[in-house]
Amino acid sequence: MSTPLIVSDVAKTFTMHLQGGVLLPVVRRVSFKLQAGECAVLGGPSGAGKSSILKMLYGNYAVDEGSMVIRHKGIAVDIAAASPRTVLAVRRETIGYVSQFLRVVPRVSALDVVAEPLISRGSDVHEARERASTLLARLNLPERLWSLPPATFSGGEQQRVNIARGFITDHPVLLLDEPTASLDARNREVVIGMIAEKKRAGAALLGIFHDADVRDAVADRIIDVTAFSPEREAA
Repeated sequence: MSTPLIVSDVAKTFTMHLQGGVLLPVVRRVSFKLQAGECAVLGGPSGAGKSSILKMLYGNYAVDEGSMVIRHKGIAVDIAAASPRTVLAVRRETIGYVSQFLRVVPRVSALDVVAEPLISRGSDVHEARERASTLLARLNLPERLWSLPPATFSGGEQQRVNIARGFITDHPVLLLDEPTASLDARNREVVIGMIAEKKRAGAALLGIFHDADVRDAVADRIIDVTAFSPEREAA
């Protein structure tokens, strides 16, 4: 089994500039490996640093110490030290991300929001929209909404667009930050099935799921983030 992601001794501290430059340690010595074909889940209470770990992996947060090495087109790339251009290339080809919130360009239709990641990788526009249509239908988003901008949608509808956009590509690594938080039971089951399909296809998934039923259904193992707490290290 291949190992597309290795995280070693990662640390993150935030500087609270509006509070006199107070330093807020978030995590210390974060270390784990992610295997192809598995879904590992970051566990721990709110504020433990789970989302920060995902954001560091995606290059949204800087890494203070340590390395986050991802296998990108056969080459080991350390996201913690990579240039912005390299991070963008890794996002395009290797690591996908489903966040808690949908951020899109205004006035772009839901269908094109979902299709865009495929189009940006060179796929035919018609084929990308067909694939987007299939995913939106599977996630039970009414077809009458597909031509509308998602900014007008409810939270649950926006999240289904978000999920479809994140799952449309074949990224080897996929990060999931509470993807089912705004969904009803019917659509949570759909997402559970989509995660299982990604695993069978050989993708490596790392997620956060506060819904215990979803977490139990998708997790191959739990990575306890409290083990990386600065307070625990100090104790």
